[in-house]
Amino acid sequence: MFPLIQSHIHGQPAGHRSHRTRLVTKDGRCNIEFGNIEYSNHFAFLVDFWTTFVEIRWRFVLLLFVSSFTGSWFVFSLLWYWIAKSNGDLTGQNRTDGHVQCIDNVNGLTTAFLYSLETQTTIGYGGRALTGHCAGTVALIIIQSLIGVFINCFMCGVILAKISLPKKRAKTITFSDTAVICLKKGSLCLLIRVANLRKSLLIGSQIYGKLLRTTITPDGETIILDQVDIDFMVDAGKDNLFFVCPLTLYHVINSSSPFYELSVDTLPHQDFELVVFLDGMAESTSSSCQVRTSYIPQEIKWGYSFLPIISRTKTGKYRVDFSNFSRSVRVTTPHCSHCFETDVDQRNHNNHSHPDHNQHRKLGIDNPGFEVIDIHGSMDVTKM
Repeated sequence: MFPLIQSHIHGQPAGHRSHRTRLVTKDGRCNIEFGNIEYSNHFAFLVDFWTTFVEIRWRFVLLLFVSSFTGSWFVFSLLWYWIAKSNGDLTGQNRTDGHVQCIDNVNGLTTAFLYSLETQTTIGYGGRALTGHCAGTVALIIIQSLIGVFINCFMCGVILAKISLPKKRAKTITFSDTAVICLKKGSLCLLIRVANLRKSLLIGSQIYGKLLRTTITPDGETIILDQVDIDFMVDAGKDNLFFVCPLTLYHVINSSSPFYELSVDTLPHQDFELVVFLDGMAESTSSSCQVRTSYIPQEIKWGYSFLPIISRTKTGKYRVDFSNFSRSVRVTTPHCSHCFETDVDQRNHNNHSHPDHNQHRKLGIDNPGFEVIDIHGSMDVTKM
């Protein structure tokens, strides 16, 4: 599978590989657009209007907020103006003796708008009020009050929902800028760091990954964005993590791993995208959230290991140094997974065939001829 990917990459210019378009950006946004959608399908967004209003940008929410209130005030001001005009309450209309007004001090469109605003916002300055002699005004003020309450509840709900979106909690979860490949617990592993910037925990956290790549089936069909599951784990497991301090996730590169055929030389020339997901529930709000990030081959460093970042202060507290969060150092690492397994097999074979000899011989990864030399004789020992 990987030779097919590699041959596909070699046919592309080098500049295209270095500026490869991501499906998932580093901050978790999906780089995708939909085209040729039927016009009738757009009404589905109106049917699910609540989700549409919650997901639109803040500038449109503010525009909707202002237009809904001012629009309702103006529409009802026209109705109040029409009632006042029909009753002859406006300035310049011929009023008969004993004329009874429907609304006091509403004698034009401006005063009608002010009365509509005072009614819907329940200001009630006292200068303009219903007289109670017109039945239509009683019905209209009931309708406007109910509509005003509905607009208040709806807009407050939209703003509250946008403020408390789980995506905002995800902003305080950060991943390391790069991934590294090195030895961990006797296995070749791919390592990634993730940190929770808040002291509140994520309950029931789960970590997993997806490898996105272009593959060609034996029938010659090209599958774009073919997804392969990548299992990540930490020392304590992969479910229900105690996410109080930064964690190092690792994926074991073995024969069942899609990275098994890679080596330090072929890794930069591959065309894939590793997307890492972290699901959990915020402790303070009980809302589920998902954090995403992605890594391309140029962001995976072979033969490096992350620097330690957790220490203990003199006061007994644990301190996390985020200046080393994404920093790594070069370490001794096999050239490829095949090299590592071959070396392990050779070491096991030598242990079984020459048990006495191997008590004084140690096979290394980069220097298999390294031997442990026993030094006999007196030595000066300096005590600290």
